[in-house]
Amino acid sequence: VQLQAFGGGLVQAGGSLRLSCEASGRTFGNDAMGWFRQAPGKEREWVSCIRADNDNTYYAFSVEGRFSISRDNSKNLVYLQMNALKPEDTAVYYCVTDPRGCIVLRSGTTDYWGQGTQVTVSS
Repeated sequence: VQLQAFGGGLVQAGGSLRLSCEASGRTFGNDAMGWFRQAPGKEREWVSCIRADNDNTYYAFSVEGRFSISRDNSKNLVYLQMNALKPEDTAVYYCVTDPRGCIVLRSGTTDYWGQGTQVTVSS
């Protein structure tokens, strides 16, 4: 199982970025997929999750209303559209997947982590 996140970069506050994550190694259509982030000197933080069965989406309070998660099961891709970015959104963003659903995925105990992509928001 491999997860590769991309799409990070440098953006000014108020701007937007779209992260993508490509999953490979097996079919992920039945798995929850999501995103975590980790800022320098801070603990890893859950950001968002999308369920496999009915595409319900969940967000951390800090990003709700600004970020949007979606998926394309035909391509094994998950996306994170990030709008109205703030300097405090600066972090390395990681995509994750877990066949046990979003509750487990949010706990951070999943075995399936991708390489991160850096997002830097300047003030």
